[in-house]
Amino acid sequence: MYNSILIAAALFNEGATTRAAMERARKLLSPGGKITLVHVIEEVPGYVAASIPREHLTARRREVEDQLAALVEGTDDVSVIVREGQPSAGILGTAQEVGADMIMIASHKPGLSDYFIGSTAARIVRHAQVSVLVSR
Repeated sequence: MYNSILIAAALFNEGATTRAAMERARKLLSPGGKITLVHVIEEVPGYVAASIPREHLTARRREVEDQLAALVEGTDDVSVIVREGQPSAGILGTAQEVGADMIMIASHKPGLSDYFIGSTAARIVRHAQVSVLVSR
């Protein structure tokens, strides 16, 4: 059993993947344990950000926060963190900050490009200091 599980929250497919991960995490959680959802908004390169009004970036963050709040509505064992930056670094950093002893992340079926640049899930598996559960 785990005391602190970090879930890398995916917001595609209306949060179904993240909901399934929360259900699975509850089965693996020790009594009194905690679940943390983290979503990392990938940073927009400076040359692109210069042409995007700041309001759009702020609105995007609010949209992500609202979607995550809807996912955890009615639960008292799940907290939410939203970060900006490189996804794998944000996930790994958050895991360390919250003292997670397991990271859960969804992965897609790898394509050719994943073998050259690596997916976020692959980076998490390679660099995590704790157990990682990858689901498809």
